[in-house]
Parts: sequence; C-alpha cells; structure tokens
Amino acid sequence: MPNRVVMLADFDYFFAQCEELRHPEIKDKPVVVGVYSGRTEESGAVSTSNYVARKFGVKSGMPLFLAKRKLEGTDAIFFRVDHQYYDQVSNRIMQIFRTYASSLEQISVDEAYLDVTEQVEGSFEKARGYAQKIKADVRAQVGISFSVGVGPNKLIAKIACDSQKPDGLTIVKPEEAKAFLAPLPVDRLLGVGKKTSVRMEQMGIKTIGDLAKFDCQRLVAVFGKALGVYFHYAANAVDNSPVQEQGEAESISRIGTLKQDTHDLEFILQKTDELTEGVYRDLVQRGVSFKQVSIYVVNVDLSSKSRSVTLEQPAKDKETISRNVKALLEKFLSESPLEIRRVGVKISGFSKEEPNQKLLTSFFQSGHC
Repeated sequence: MPNRVVMLADFDYFFAQCEELRHPEIKDKPVVVGVYSGRTEESGAVSTSNYVARKFGVKSGMPLFLAKRKLEGTDAIFFRVDHQYYDQVSNRIMQIFRTYASSLEQISVDEAYLDVTEQVEGSFEKARGYAQKIKADVRAQVGISFSVGVGPNKLIAKIACDSQKPDGLTIVKPEEAKAFLAPLPVDRLLGVGKKTSVRMEQMGIKTIGDLAKFDCQRLVAVFGKALGVYFHYAANAVDNSPVQEQGEAESISRIGTLKQDTHDLEFILQKTDELTEGVYRDLVQRGVSFKQVSIYVVNVDLSSKSRSVTLEQPAKDKETISRNVKALLEKFLSESPLEIRRVGVKISGFSKEEPNQKLLTSFFQSGHC
C-alpha cells in the first residue's frame, strides 16, 4: 500500500481576499471585513482582515471601533460580510479541487482536505509539484491564493498548513511526522483548549512531544477514555480518519482520472470497472445493500455533472453496480459532446443485512492504549 498523501488547503484571509478580487484597486490598502450588529455605525466585530491591516494590529474578533482606531490615518477600507459572494468564489475553487483529488472534504467556506494519494502515487516528492500546480491553477482561474499543508493524514496536513502563511506550502513526510509535532505547544492539537492545556501543564506536559511520551492509561484516567486515547494517538501522529464529503458516511464512492480526455464509452468503462471493484470491496466489508447507483463526471472544461438511478429492490452485487454505471454513462454521453477528464462511481441508500456486522470508523487503529 502506498503512503497516504493528504493536503489541507486553507484560503488566505479569504473574505478580505475576495473583496480585493472584486476591487483590485484596494489590494495594497488595509482591508477589513466586518460583521455589523446594526446598533450603531461602528458596532460589530472584525471577521477577517488582509495582511496589510494585520500589521496595524487588527485581528479577527476585534471590535470594529477598535480596528478603526488602530487604522486611523490610513486609507483603510471596511466592508460588510457578503456570504453569497464568498460562497460563489469558494464553490468555484472546490470544483477545481475535485478535478485534482480522489476525494475532497470541505470543512468550511475557506478550507478543504484533498486525498491525492492516487494522483501522486504515494510520493511526497511528487506531492510538492502537484500542490504547486493546484495553487497555480486556482490563481489563474479564480485569482485566489491559499496555503497548503501536506502530510500522511489529516492531522499532520492541518498543522503543517498552519505553520506557513500566507501562500505557504509545507510538506511533512510520514517519517518526519512525530519529530515535526514534538516541539510544538500541546495546544496546537485539535481538542486541547485553554483548560485542557492548563491541566496538561500541571501534569508536566507542555509540548506535543511530552504528550506522546506520557503514559496513555494516565491520560485515560484524567481525561476519560475517548479523549485520553485520542490525545495519545494524535501526539504520536496517528490519524486514520478518511477524507470524505460531508455526509459521505452514508455512501461509498471512488473517483479517478482518465489516462486521457475522451468521449469513448469503452475507454471510460475500463476506469469505472476499476472504481467499481473498490466500491464493491467496501460494500462487502460493511455488509449492507444499496438502492442507488450514481456516476460523477468532470468534463474537459472543468464543469461537473452527476447522474443517479434508484433501484426497485435493494442489491448487493457488483454486476448491478456495473450495469447501471454503464447505462448512466451511455445516456450521459449521448446528451453531452464534451470529453471527460475524471469519472466517479457511487452507491448509496444503504440497508443493513447483518446487524451484528458493524464497520467502526474511528480516528484510531484501535480503541485502546
């Protein structure tokens, strides 16, 4: 099995950058995007600011009146949050990401995980160039910059991304992961807030490295089983959680890039047959039946489409998936003249066949220390 290669993309000062995109003439000025309460002209808080404004001490969450005071005497520009516009820009970027990744997990309007294991063949050397290519493509098509962290799992990718901004690219290989985490303050781990951080410091735990070496059973005794085990594995750079679309726990899917852009059904079916094999393996492991088969297509112009069929009766065999994927593709190709770049297969509408067979998806490899 190749190394997992996971990227986290975090859009730089996104709301303010969107306003710079809409108003190019303000790019070198302090830009602040605020949430206005409406009580007075200045009441509200800073949502985000560009790095010019940050040099004056403006931070997210700061009262707007204080931000204006810090920027007094400058040519600062203040905007009201425009979620509709920011969502439009975000959606364009997410669509581009989907053409580069086997699976995408959008966390928020300005952040997403990409699993690119297949695309870079598990190589972190290839991942560097691949990340640069994605960054360049988004900048060319949309005009937005973002920082990228690359690691063997989501946990490492997230912390790597946070270590170099804006427009950063940080890569942490599997063999470097524990050493990368070790010197960092323990509150860099998700789930370690102020109170937990204080409690850990009382236990002699100041860095993630300290936490990695700490006795797991004592962590469980203090923080409970779930958190104690999580802290132990996270500090040791272990995170097996998959990169998947929100809600995708109720579906099984695979997506892949074709060797060449094509409109040829037989050529496309070679890829979907391979994807169907992977979907079917997961289906058997879960011990469920399905009622819906879907295809996902990314065309050469980067537009994406999906088509689905709902079965009259639940099915559990590979042939039903293959037969319906072929029928959906035939219909799609007859309606669209565009060549296809990427294609995906998905099944959903599950029903349990064997209640005693449960697939436990977890952050860890095991639930004990």
